[in-house]
Amino acid sequence: MSGSKEEDDPRINGIKTKIRVVPDFPKKGIMFQDITTVLLDPKAFKDTIDIFVERYRDKNISVVAGIEARGFLFGPPIALAIGAKFVPLRKPKKLPGETIFEEYELEYGNDRLEMHVGAVEAGDRALVVDDLIATGGTLCAAINLLERVGAEVVECACVIELPELQGRQRLKGKPLCMLVEYR
Repeated sequence: MSGSKEEDDPRINGIKTKIRVVPDFPKKGIMFQDITTVLLDPKAFKDTIDIFVERYRDKNISVVAGIEARGFLFGPPIALAIGAKFVPLRKPKKLPGETIFEEYELEYGNDRLEMHVGAVEAGDRALVVDDLIATGGTLCAAINLLERVGAEVVECACVIELPELQGRQRLKGKPLCMLVEYR
């Protein structure tokens, strides 16, 4: 399923009520969706992980790629539960050793994601995890990076989607599973 699961799962409302909205952070006009308050509630955090695990348990995912930094909070427990390896996709110069990278555009400039060479292999079935999809630039960079080494990106998973920013349209046709929409 791609799209909101609110109508399908009663746990979603409990998760949604734990997401704090912080006005004017990190700059004026932004309504920041803060998932750290989900982490403070063991039931909401467990429900979030459980919903994703239930979805991906039988999809033969071999790698969960988490996007820095909040993808690191949700990705590892999902990977452990489904028997997949976890691969961190990091900002520049954070990983020791040899890396490959994918550059992407931000509203004001460029950034890039890096991954260890050899962490993902041709034929791996990948799930990309982050806390939120806004414009889709970071997820698109993650997809490009994984596909460049021969992985099949099965789906992207985010706790929150901001649909008005149309990030889903940038995902090269890859399915997106999200739990909560904020309009």
